Amino acid sequence: MKIALDAMGGDFAPKAAVDGAVLAAEQLDGQATIVVIGQEEAVRPLLEAHGERARNIEFVPATQVIAMGEHPTKALQQKPDSSIAVGYKLLHGSDVEAFCSAGSTGAMLVGAIFSVKPVPGVMRPAIANLVPKLKGEYGVMVDAGANAECKPEMLEQFAELGSLYAQYVLGIEQPKVGLMNLGEEEGKGTALLQAAYNLLKVNPHIHFIGNIEGRDMFNEKADVIVCDGYTGNVILKLSESFYDIMHEKGIHKDPFFHKFDYEGVGGSPILGINDNVIIGHGVSGPKAICSMLMQGFQMAKSGIADQIKATFKS
Repeated sequence: MKIALDAMGGDFAPKAAVDGAVLAAEQLDGQATIVVIGQEEAVRPLLEAHGERARNIEFVPATQVIAMGEHPTKALQQKPDSSIAVGYKLLHGSDVEAFCSAGSTGAMLVGAIFSVKPVPGVMRPAIANLVPKLKGEYGVMVDAGANAECKPEMLEQFAELGSLYAQYVLGIEQPKVGLMNLGEEEGKGTALLQAAYNLLKVNPHIHFIGNIEGRDMFNEKADVIVCDGYTGNVILKLSESFYDIMHEKGIHKDPFFHKFDYEGVGGSPILGINDNVIIGHGVSGPKAICSMLMQGFQMAKSGIADQIKATFKS
């Protein structure tokens, strides 16, 4: 198995990416090869400096880099030899089983849609985000920012995608699905949420438990939290602030709060496409890069992309 990494993506690239790749290669211990993509003059010396520790890492050159501020679609068209474009070529050609990047989120989303493409039947791919649970495990929230405006049918599909991820990647046998709303009762919320509720409650592919409120985010009420990307991204950024606040206040002994550290999770998968893609945080350090690669490995190992394709085909 091979997992590809964009070594030029992120605020601290390429050093943080290379160091994280070495950490992941050591943890995987031969179970997978890390394929590092980037500008040769910048990346190869960093790999060589690690010596024998980089033995399970391959290097693929890419002469161009897509910067964070560039227009995603134009950048991918104008920079076909960028590290992101090369990564998608490898993924599309089945040369690697997953592709990870802490680079431009927009370019990663555009690349996913136009390169490996959405699964037939999926209206809009979504970004998933792991949610810490009080009893020590994780749930998943879908969508976390890819689709700010949604139709009811899209929220229904997010529930199905999240359920498949929870089942096959997180190992939850019968994931409980909750619709994020401003009240628990049926009939609450906007026209969008009311229509989505009516679709979810009769969907035979999910275990829908009804509406949930913001206070249920981290308890055991729901394993899969469904919302539009606007709401999901606000929740995600709020949740990320908890860890920094706890550290600033000196309150960081409880293991639960360490689950809010984005470095331990590594990144957010794009669900609903034909392969495994994970987007990392722009400020990712080596630990976050390593965690992102490990998540890519787990996704590839679980066969989640094939499970999604089989489900929507049927």
